[in-house]
Amino acid sequence: MTTLISREELRIAIEQDKVTVLDALGEHYWAQQHLPGAVPLVADEVATRAPELLPDKAAAIVTYCSNPACGNSQAVASKLEALGYTDVRKYAGGIEDWVTAGLPVSSAPARA
Repeated sequence: MTTLISREELRIAIEQDKVTVLDALGEHYWAQQHLPGAVPLVADEVATRAPELLPDKAAAIVTYCSNPACGNSQAVASKLEALGYTDVRKYAGGIEDWVTAGLPVSSAPARA
């Protein structure tokens, strides 16, 4: 099981630019709202996109999805760990917890 990260730990890591945050919900949801700096990456794309998006297998990575009931973040984290990434954590509260806490989110038009 992937190590968890708290909201506060993640907030600090994002502010200090010490983590790559992965939104495991998919492009459509990512475009609506995502954690600051988050990159969309779903489980089905990990094997093909991770080498380009995440070249450093020792870098700090955090996955998240919608809430604790959502399994997408664990699916992405597990695939990354299977590929040899060594510092993968999961933000179990997901975007719902982040928004409820009043923390900032970003939005963007869907990429082509």
